[in-house]
Amino acid sequence: MKETMTETGINTFLEWAVTGFGAIAFDLVIALVLLIVGWTISNWLGRLVRRVANASPRIDPTIVPMARSVAVWAVRVVVLIAVLARLGVQTASIIAVLGAAGLAIGLALQGTLQNIAAGIMLLALRPLRAGESVSIVGKADGTVDEVGLFLTRLKQFDGTYITLPNSLIWGNAILNLSRHQIRRAEAQVLVPYGQDIDRALAVLNDMVQGHELALADPAPAVMVSSQRDYAMVITVRAWAEAGNWFDLQNDMNRRAQQVLVQAGIELPAVPPVLATG
Repeated sequence: MKETMTETGINTFLEWAVTGFGAIAFDLVIALVLLIVGWTISNWLGRLVRRVANASPRIDPTIVPMARSVAVWAVRVVVLIAVLARLGVQTASIIAVLGAAGLAIGLALQGTLQNIAAGIMLLALRPLRAGESVSIVGKADGTVDEVGLFLTRLKQFDGTYITLPNSLIWGNAILNLSRHQIRRAEAQVLVPYGQDIDRALAVLNDMVQGHELALADPAPAVMVSSQRDYAMVITVRAWAEAGNWFDLQNDMNRRAQQVLVQAGIELPAVPPVLATG
C-alpha cells in the first residue's frame, strides 16, 4: 500500500514537472519568436520609412534619420512589453517602474534630453537642412550630413566629419551659407595716398563689371570704405550664384591688385605695422 502511494506521488510529481517545464519551455519559445519577429519587423519598418522618405520630394531629408529611429524603437518597445507579458511578468508594474526609472534617468541625463529637445526644434524650425553648407559660429563649418535624435553630423570643407550635440548647435548662432541662391563676394585693396583714387575706382569697376561670374542684378559696387594712416581701403563687392561664390571671391582677391598695377597705380609693398597703444 505504501509502495503504491509512493509510486503515485512520484508519478504525480513527474507529470507536474513535465507539464510545468513544458509550459515554461513553450512560453520561452513563443517569447523568443516574438522577439525575433518583432526585431525583424522594426528593422524592416525602419528601411521602409527611409525608402519612402527618400523617394518623396515633399519630405525633407533632414527628418529621415529621426523618423526612422522613432519608428524602429516604437515597435521594439511594444515587442519587449509583449515578450515580458508572455513570460508572466506583470507589465503594469514594469511600466510603473519604468516610469519612475525614466524620471530618475531624465534627471541624471538632462544634457541628453536637451539634445533631444534641441533636435526636435532643429527639425521643426529647420534653420539647417541636409545638404546645406552652414557655419555653427565658433564651433564648426561644413555641409549638413545628418540631423539625428541626439547628434548632428557635418562634413567639413576639408573632407573630415565632425559630430556635434544638438544642444550645442541650437545654443549657438547658425550661419546658413546655402539657403539663398545668391551670395555677395568682397575684396579689399590698399591704395596709398597721392595715387589717382578716381582711376583706381574706375579700373576696379571695369574689372568687376566685366567678370563672367558677377551678376548684373544686384549691381556690383566699388567704393572707398575706410582710411588708414598710410593708405585708403577700396572695397569691391559683387554678387554671384551660390555655387560660384568661392570662385568669384578668390578671383577678385587675386585680380584686384593685378589690374591696379597694370594701370600704373602704385601699391604699398609692405604695409607698416600700426601701433596698438
